[in-house]
Amino acid sequence: DTMKRSFLTLAGAALVAAAFGQAAPALAQSKHVLKVGWVTPDSPQDPYATGARAFKQAVERQSNGRIEVQLYPNRQLGDEKPMLEGLRFGTVDAAVITNAVIAQIEPGFQVNDLPFLYASEAQAHKVLDGKVGATLAKRLESKGIVNLGFMEGGFRHMINNVRPVTKPEDVKGVKFRVMQNPVFIDMFASLGGNAVPMAWGETFTAVQQGTIDGLEIPIAVIDSSKYNEVTKFLSLTNHTYSMIALMISKKSMDKLPPDLQSVVREAGRTAVGAQRLAAGANAKSLVDTLTKKGMKVNSVGDIAAFRASVKPVYDKFKGSIGPELMNEALAAVK
Repeated sequence: DTMKRSFLTLAGAALVAAAFGQAAPALAQSKHVLKVGWVTPDSPQDPYATGARAFKQAVERQSNGRIEVQLYPNRQLGDEKPMLEGLRFGTVDAAVITNAVIAQIEPGFQVNDLPFLYASEAQAHKVLDGKVGATLAKRLESKGIVNLGFMEGGFRHMINNVRPVTKPEDVKGVKFRVMQNPVFIDMFASLGGNAVPMAWGETFTAVQQGTIDGLEIPIAVIDSSKYNEVTKFLSLTNHTYSMIALMISKKSMDKLPPDLQSVVREAGRTAVGAQRLAAGANAKSLVDTLTKKGMKVNSVGDIAAFRASVKPVYDKFKGSIGPELMNEALAAVK
């Protein structure tokens, strides 16, 4: 009985010690937490949400629960620019962020936003998973951000309340919200449109109130953010392939032991594969959904006319992208 009592006392002491951080070696393997943010809703077909969830699933499975990934949708960790700054300073662990915003800190990323560059999703994947993507990832790493993979936001299309867009002239005079990014501003200017740079958080109200006529946006985000309720025409212009990057702060990465760092990288690759498959399938089915919800959908006949109109954009950004990177991308899409 005395033995049992002293054993209990010892057990109690061990619990107290553990509670105060003098943990036994077995308890020392504490759980690491990674918080992942993005700006769109956490809806089942949203491309950002799909990516963040795929990452959570892969990380938690491949780390055997040693890493917990917590999800923060809907700008809970800030709009995209503040999240990106957070990644650099280590105040945000991880995020899924639009290519155009990343280009604000690393201009090489402007290459992905060049209008009508990629002819298909498959072509975009090939370029991003190849030399071009590797160069971009390396440039990002020098800014304190580790790229875990290039996910798919989907092709961006024009939606507005003035008229369907079937040829470049249809863009003339229409007020389109664009991301705060020079490539998009110039793309719409070169097509004769009125580009209005605006943060994502303000856009819905601006369309609703008629301050702007429309915006350009991937299919899945039209649906998840309910833009079908405030815009009438959806023109399938496929003008820009929206890459969304899954990134982790170098500071957060360095806090993990080496074996878990490689788990995170591997999980990133797994998540990208799963996310791209889902995004592609969703985009196809959502066109029908949006038609049923009352949007007037049209496709665009002559892409060549649009390409010719935006040629000045290519010439203008060659310098900031870097001629070598731009030529590499152009050669890869031939």
